[in-house]
Amino acid sequence: MMKTMRSCIVIITILLFFAGCAKVPLTERRGLHLLPQSKMMALSLQQYDKVLKESRLSKDQQNVKMVQRVGRRISGAAEEFMRDSGLADQIKNYQWEFNLIEDDKTVNAWCMPGGKIAVYTGILKYTRDETGLAVVVGHEVAHAIARHGNERMSQGLLVSLGGMALSVAIREKPAMTQQIFMGAFGLGASVGVLLPYSRVHEYEADRIGLTIMAMAGYDPRKAVDFWQRMAKQGGARPPEFLSTHPATEERIARIRELVSEAMPYYERSRKKR
Repeated sequence: MMKTMRSCIVIITILLFFAGCAKVPLTERRGLHLLPQSKMMALSLQQYDKVLKESRLSKDQQNVKMVQRVGRRISGAAEEFMRDSGLADQIKNYQWEFNLIEDDKTVNAWCMPGGKIAVYTGILKYTRDETGLAVVVGHEVAHAIARHGNERMSQGLLVSLGGMALSVAIREKPAMTQQIFMGAFGLGASVGVLLPYSRVHEYEADRIGLTIMAMAGYDPRKAVDFWQRMAKQGGARPPEFLSTHPATEERIARIRELVSEAMPYYERSRKKR
């Protein structure tokens, strides 16, 4: 009993220590990041390569170029945003890459640590145009630069593997570690249960994502239209994207409020172009 209590105290102490080590840009919330960024990047690259090998990339050059164009603009704005926030070091090793995966049945997109971005063709019917796509990519990049995946995986390792070190988890429980990683980044229903992001994470990604897309020259007001389209797709079997990012009326109302914060960035970006 005493040994168990001591273990709990040690874990809580570690959590409190790491919770004070990193801030989320813009909101300045302190996040739980138990995993070294270098290991997250290495695992990210490994999983990204695996997903690409198991997927078929789109040959629709018009859509491929659109994804790459939006990706370049959003990633450039993200780097500017992090510099302005004094957090450029957190993404200094990012090597941005943008791919469109041919899968009309999968309504999803994601961004891994390191800037590895994938968009599935199934979500294009909801984004509809370049600005709609910028809403999605900006939101996913926001999750990445806010280190939400690290937080989710830290929580997953604590709950599922008792706080086992990542290196040990990869060696001794590779399948479970991969499932935790894939679930943390919403990479596809085939790997297990997709966990919805917390309300805190979604608020931060909405707020940061709107700012980034505005800095990239995309009208943040269009985000409301996209989320309204997604909200109509709810039901017994919602698209993958709604499994991790629920489109509730409350959320849409909150996004409307956040647009006013992003608009000055949009106006400044228009003057630069």
